[in-house]
Amino acid sequence: MPNHFTNALIAAGIAFIVCLAMGPFMIPFLRRLKVGQSIRDDGPQTHLSKAGTPTMGGIIMVTAVMIASFLMAGASKQVLVSVLIMLAVGFIGFRDDYIKVVLKRSLGLRARDKLLLQTLIGFVMGLLLLFYLDRGTQLIIPFTSVTVELGYLYIPFIMLVLIATSNGVNLTDGLDGLAAGVTVPVALAYIVISIMQGNFNMMIFGAALIGACLGFLVFNHHPAKVFMGDTGSMAIGGAITALAAVNRSEIALLIIGGVFVVESLSDIIQVASFKTTGRRVFRMAPLHHHFELKGWPERKVVWMFWLLSIGFALLGIWGYKNIG
Repeated sequence: MPNHFTNALIAAGIAFIVCLAMGPFMIPFLRRLKVGQSIRDDGPQTHLSKAGTPTMGGIIMVTAVMIASFLMAGASKQVLVSVLIMLAVGFIGFRDDYIKVVLKRSLGLRARDKLLLQTLIGFVMGLLLLFYLDRGTQLIIPFTSVTVELGYLYIPFIMLVLIATSNGVNLTDGLDGLAAGVTVPVALAYIVISIMQGNFNMMIFGAALIGACLGFLVFNHHPAKVFMGDTGSMAIGGAITALAAVNRSEIALLIIGGVFVVESLSDIIQVASFKTTGRRVFRMAPLHHHFELKGWPERKVVWMFWLLSIGFALLGIWGYKNIG
């Protein structure tokens, strides 16, 4: 255990240092490419000053996670699959960012195309989990001794988990430091679960994700010098899905990733309410914008969601620990 723990700390350190090293030249490079963020006119007025801030900074995070994971976990099959999923989902985000900020098409990748690509990646992920990693098809229900055998229904199930998680993280990425900061407790929870499962290579992958998030926060905290864009948020969603799936804790992700769930639900509720009644439940969705429009400072909203993420992570660990 001490060696595994040391390797995880080193992985986090490597990812952190890679981010610190890449930031000073990647951010000016992105600025020269004029890949600046566009800001919605109907959003909080305080966001207008963010227009033009370089986006697609997720490239820094993905690179850091990949380098740290491979250096410290070598040719681990679990880490290889996790990195591939992270890269594949991150590529969808990269394509979306490229269309929006480089080709100047504000709508980005069409929703149906994005969903189709996520579905395809989820299908491939399911095959890799079952036939390459021998993950099995059982789901563990937190706080109980219940397991559910899905059989080949596990593949459409993991497709749904990947789609929901990647889009949930994407919705959460709306304030300086929000998505990266919320991800840290989520990844920490999966480090604990990896230890419980004896998946020490996944502990390294989770630690690399934490190091990358913390390193990125150096440039992404308020006022942000760079945004992760869909490139980063989608990649994080893929990485978290991999952590959950390999550790047989997909249901626990509903608790551990509670902030992503709440943000997604607020958006779904808002759209459903407006389409059926013509009224909005929140001043603006996702939920973090609702608090901003109520007059909360951006930093206060971010800190509140960070604290919520810590609470959800602790609850998820407790639920997983008390199985049976």
